[in-house]
Parts: sequence; structure tokens; C-alpha cells
Amino acid sequence: MRVIGIDPGSRVTGIGVVEARGQSLHYIYSECVRTGDGPLGPRLVTIHGRIRDAIDQYRPTAGAIEKVFMSTNPRSALVLGQARGSALVALAHNELEISEYSALEIKRSITGTGRASKQQVQHMVRVLLGLDRKPPQDAADALACAICHVHLAQVRKRQESAMSELADRDSGGVRR
Repeated sequence: MRVIGIDPGSRVTGIGVVEARGQSLHYIYSECVRTGDGPLGPRLVTIHGRIRDAIDQYRPTAGAIEKVFMSTNPRSALVLGQARGSALVALAHNELEISEYSALEIKRSITGTGRASKQQVQHMVRVLLGLDRKPPQDAADALACAICHVHLAQVRKRQESAMSELADRDSGGVRR
């Protein structure tokens, strides 16, 4: 399974690609897309284009994106939502399965606690992927989102297998 993770931002968007092979995780790619402070339209085009480029080059089979949290500043939340929308369109355009995760879910999956600091997330991403140094913060958040998707997909697969075994046992080995 190869997953592209997106940490959307209006000025900096993180992109990260990881691959799960058996029980091991492998780093494929990451970057921070810096769009600056210019007009919003061209910034959204840049975000969309860089994500499409990463999808075209690294061929993920699934996409994971961080959910928007409500900010105290409504304008900031709207702009962030537009950046997130640009990213979602890029993922959908390539017909990727898209999963959305809250920051709390991502942190819990990576560090074991939903209250982890940005530095703790960076450290665990480095450790889980066997990197020599911590990736930049936005790239680490995107990689963490992708890793979260892999972890939760593995859990869902085990749950489905266990439920299937239980159904087989309860029906005397006869599937309905």
C-alpha cells in the first residue's frame, strides 16, 4: 500500500508519501509546498499542481488528509478550508481512495497520545521511517497522516479477518 498524506495549509502545505510492505514502513517522498502571501487563487493552483505532480510521480494507491480544526479566526479557517479543498480535488482527480483524519487521531496513531507536540510527531516520524534526521514540520505532519492511514488500514483488515472467522465459526463453517 502506498499512501500520500497531505497536511493542508494556506501558506505551507506538507506532502508525504509512504509505502507499507508487510509490517514495515518505507519513506518514499516528502516536501513542503510554500505558497507565500500572494493572491489566494494562484496559491491554490500551486498546491493543487504540486500534489498532482507527486501523485503522477509516486503513484500512491490512497490519499490521507488532515481534517480542518475550527480556528478562533473565521477568515483563517475559510482560507485553510480552501487550501484543503484544492488538495482534495487533486486527490479526487486521480481517483484515489481518500481518508480524513483529525489531528488527534494522527497524533495518537503516531505517538500513542493525542496531545503530542509537533516535535514529538517529527521525532516519531523519523523513527518510524528510519530517517537520518527529522523532516521539516509540515512534511512530518503529512508523513504522519499517511502513516496513520496505514496503521488504521492494518487494524481494519485484522478486524475484518477476525469478524469473518467469527462468522464462519458461528455458522458451523458455512458462509451465508
